[in-house]
Amino acid sequence: MNQQIKIMPCLDMQNGRVVKGIHFVDIKDAGDPVACAKAYCEAGADELALLDITATVEGRATMLDIVKRVSEVTTVPFTVGGGIADVKSAEAVLGAGADKISTSSAAFRKPEIIAEMVKAFGADKVTVAIDVDQNAALPSGYEVYIDGGRTATGFDAVEWAKQVDGYGILTILPTSKAGDGVQTGYDLPVIKAIKEAVSAEVVASGGAGKLEHFFDAAQAGASVLLAASVFHYGIIGIGEVKDYLRSRGLSVS
Repeated sequence: MNQQIKIMPCLDMQNGRVVKGIHFVDIKDAGDPVACAKAYCEAGADELALLDITATVEGRATMLDIVKRVSEVTTVPFTVGGGIADVKSAEAVLGAGADKISTSSAAFRKPEIIAEMVKAFGADKVTVAIDVDQNAALPSGYEVYIDGGRTATGFDAVEWAKQVDGYGILTILPTSKAGDGVQTGYDLPVIKAIKEAVSAEVVASGGAGKLEHFFDAAQAGASVLLAASVFHYGIIGIGEVKDYLRSRGLSVS
């Protein structure tokens, strides 16, 4: 394996605080976003994600003041998602200091906005996030969910990933609803299926609980390993993950 693996802590935001849930619910406070971002950069994060998890369902834009404050202490590429529904809202988030934007529900409802954003900002600035859950009735066994994991779409997750890839974006971020926050491991079959179907980089998200899980996700085809709970609560350190992956023969940033 010659791809270089990157570690990406994720700050899920609600009411201006970092929070963490299980299966997208049971939300608990996990700290101040600016302090968390600064600490993660100092600890060796390669990228950082900030997701305003209730922006879409509350029908509002991402909190730009928090994006601005976090960007001021962030020394690595910084992706922001949540409530980004069009070129204008994406432009506001990038203008507040984000390096990249992530769109999910809006992109699914109106796929042409992916092309519009790529045209406006460049493919390297646009990530499409896909919340997924198992559904044996669909060809891949995985279904796309929107609205922060609340709404089932009936659409096959791998087919959607292929469609997204066709817009030329460089990063797809699938999150397993079943794996979210439970620390039992990433959903490897969906990572593998999406990676095999697309040319974009795939971010593993949802379920990291121990060092082996990071290695397993890389083996499944993810080149960016996103985690939240294990980092927020000090269960595993970023440096510890990198050392472990190197010891298993992987190339790490």
